[in-house]
Amino acid sequence: MDLATIAIIGGLFLAYALVSGRLEGTVFTAPLLFVAFGFLAGAGGFGFADIDVEHSAIHVIAELTLILVLFTDAARIDLNRVRADHNLPARMLLIGLPLAMAAGTFVAAMLFPAFSLWEAALLAALLAPTDAALGQSVVSAKAVPLRIRQSINIESGLNDGIALPAVLLFAALAGAAHGANTADDWLRFGLLQVTLGPVAGVLVGYAGARLIDTAAERAWATTAFQGIGILAVAVLAYVVAEIIGGNGFISAFVAGMVFGNSIRHPCTYLFEFMESEGQLLMLITFLVFGAALLPEGLAHMNVTFVVYAVLSLTVIRMIPIALSLLGSGIRLPTHLFLGWFGPRGLASILFVLLILEEAAIPHQLPRPWRTSTVGAPPAWANAKRERPYPTCRSDMGR
Repeated sequence: MDLATIAIIGGLFLAYALVSGRLEGTVFTAPLLFVAFGFLAGAGGFGFADIDVEHSAIHVIAELTLILVLFTDAARIDLNRVRADHNLPARMLLIGLPLAMAAGTFVAAMLFPAFSLWEAALLAALLAPTDAALGQSVVSAKAVPLRIRQSINIESGLNDGIALPAVLLFAALAGAAHGANTADDWLRFGLLQVTLGPVAGVLVGYAGARLIDTAAERAWATTAFQGIGILAVAVLAYVVAEIIGGNGFISAFVAGMVFGNSIRHPCTYLFEFMESEGQLLMLITFLVFGAALLPEGLAHMNVTFVVYAVLSLTVIRMIPIALSLLGSGIRLPTHLFLGWFGPRGLASILFVLLILEEAAIPHQLPRPWRTSTVGAPPAWANAKRERPYPTCRSDMGR
């Protein structure tokens, strides 16, 4: 990425900042516009911005963004309120999401006969998480009842963290089809990832909450550095899990949930950070997707891909969500609305970048930055391993 590209990207952010107020509440959301900006500026458009997706800085930004998104989304959730007041998102997450993955796997196996079962399951898992930010004008519309808006926000905030273990396991099992290692080896590795990761997350999240509470009560830490300490907890959760052989992203998600439900003092800084600097990281990810990944996807697009994409955005989600909501007492239009509202966004992009860099999947397109050979375990298999928020759990009614 040269200086001219950086200048162009800076100009795009400045231009959007100048008109962001006028665009607020319209269908022209920031993620959609930055995907379009990236496409027009990159190889798919005028080609005056050279964004190289193989650059290590891109993957650092993507991984840091995923860590913070997972941690922050989980920290916002009050587990007691979810159990007591929010049966709709619980149904969609615990019943609808697995059913959607199963349905996506079945359809992928039918449409892509060359795929193994695990490749089909991986594709379904990558496309399972939703992103409410892409439809913010719909979510924030006063015509949508508060309970439904809450359900959409909670579901989209949690489904990326819940889908992540499935993505990792399916990627490992799909790679085993070409690997020298047996499926048992890959399964054992995957199980370590999804067990040691949560253990690290629980320990780091709880310890971080207690330490920050103690420092705040004794006036040892300023407000600003309490916030920086919270961000450090997210990164530490990732690093500790990777060191002991767990998955750092799962650890970050679990740490956020434990941290948000353990800390007694306000963690306003965390949410303010994600609405400013965090927004910058997320929009860079959408820009990279538009500039580097979207043109390649369009170049290889065919009718089968389009059919699967349309089905993934409609019936593959709508039918499982409808089944998960049976007996909930809501009307048919609400059933349809909750099932229909399923745009895919940041989580799917970050998961794809993670899998492209780390795993050897038989039918993925060859990428120049890949260093792992076909049949070898991925690099991570060999690791040693709009407002203030009074509390971490106060964002339930957004």
